[in-house]
Amino acid sequence: MTMVRRQGDWLAAKVGDELVMMSAAKGNYVGLSEVGARIWELIEQPRALDDVCARLQDEYDVTPQMCRDEVATFLKELVKHGAIALDPPPAA
Repeated sequence: MTMVRRQGDWLAAKVGDELVMMSAAKGNYVGLSEVGARIWELIEQPRALDDVCARLQDEYDVTPQMCRDEVATFLKELVKHGAIALDPPPAA
């Protein structure tokens, strides 16, 4: 089971419908959509990837496969920015 956890010193602020995040240590900025912001909120504490997808499916009109694909793509971007870690990483 893949666990998703935040890492680093990211600060986040709501700007309109987006969540803007900044890492002072890395000097990175990331803007998250409404759904991205919801995912960030859901992983405030480490959480299983399956739990994240289940919550999103309850809240949004999305199929299980589409949800998993979209969430996986989004999380890979956050990993690239150093905002989260996946334990263990999903198979490539």
